[in-house]
Amino acid sequence: MRASASGLRPEEQMNSRSPVEELDEQPRREPDRQPRAPLGDPALVAVDIGKRFGDRDVVQGLSFEVQRGTIFGIIGPSGCGKTTTIRMLLGVLRPTSGDLRVLGRQPHKFRRRDRERLGYMPQQFVLFPELSVMENMGFSASIYGMSPFGRSRRIRRTLELVELWDARDRPAGQLSGGMQRRLELAATLVHNPEVIFLDEPTAGIDPVLRAKFWEHFRALRDEGRTLICTTQYVTESEYCDEILVLREGQKIATGTPEEVRRIAIGGEIVTVSGPDLDRHAVAALRSVDGVEKVSWDGQDRLKVIVDDAGSALPLLVEALREASIEVDEVGEVHASFDDVFVQLMEEQPAAAGESRASKDR
Repeated sequence: MRASASGLRPEEQMNSRSPVEELDEQPRREPDRQPRAPLGDPALVAVDIGKRFGDRDVVQGLSFEVQRGTIFGIIGPSGCGKTTTIRMLLGVLRPTSGDLRVLGRQPHKFRRRDRERLGYMPQQFVLFPELSVMENMGFSASIYGMSPFGRSRRIRRTLELVELWDARDRPAGQLSGGMQRRLELAATLVHNPEVIFLDEPTAGIDPVLRAKFWEHFRALRDEGRTLICTTQYVTESEYCDEILVLREGQKIATGTPEEVRRIAIGGEIVTVSGPDLDRHAVAALRSVDGVEKVSWDGQDRLKVIVDDAGSALPLLVEALREASIEVDEVGEVHASFDDVFVQLMEEQPAAAGESRASKDR
């Protein structure tokens, strides 16, 4: 759960704003409160953090940064350490090793005013099933310190954002699974958190609702919120600004989705199709500068891994022409994130350079 500082802005000033815009209205804080970290600082910095339970290392040696106003995805199969990592970021668990800072402070040392700046949507439904939607929202708002005078308007606008205002009088236990997830999202957003933690927010919901959730997340990101989201749906990686891929509690890759795609594939993909392809075509393609690998991808198609597809395409076409090899098509192909994920999970750990987009164990 989250908390909010007392003293919301006058509601009259928000009458003309849309529901999403109104989520950006920050509560006014008392002057003696701790100042916020400079906007240029990362929202989150983890340096070699790990978590050990007994003799088992659940998370090992994670290092990453999350910039303000971004969506950061933590991707991996079930049991890879995603939820444990989120709990360390929230201060629920203290890292066994390493250093972790969220908004400039170690999470296990958070004070109430630090937690007021965070929002958390857990993986499981944790609200009260016997209470109505409105009562659950009122409870969430009250325990996070929201003023009773502005609470009702704020709750209404948040419920309208997730399309639950018409269901406000229904008991939470009688809502569908998708509606319960929307209610939890509303409870997460009601106090205007700066940093929002979302643990498997789209698990078990239909594709249409999943798309709406990501629309909300992007809108919050565009208004300056920082979102840290775990997911097993690897295709959602492409909705994030940066991602961290975990396997068995260890970092396999981190960077933008395109950087991680390059890590998994080893470059960019160009396919060459035609009925006359043979070993001579393979040799011609391998002779081109920037070609990393050439392999068969079916009977009449070759897959070529190159450093840069844009510059390599004309060189590949020219090499084939000079070798008198006719082809039907030469073009760039973007690997799906399903393929990228499988490749990363199957690969043995290996260094991938010194950039942000790197693999390590």
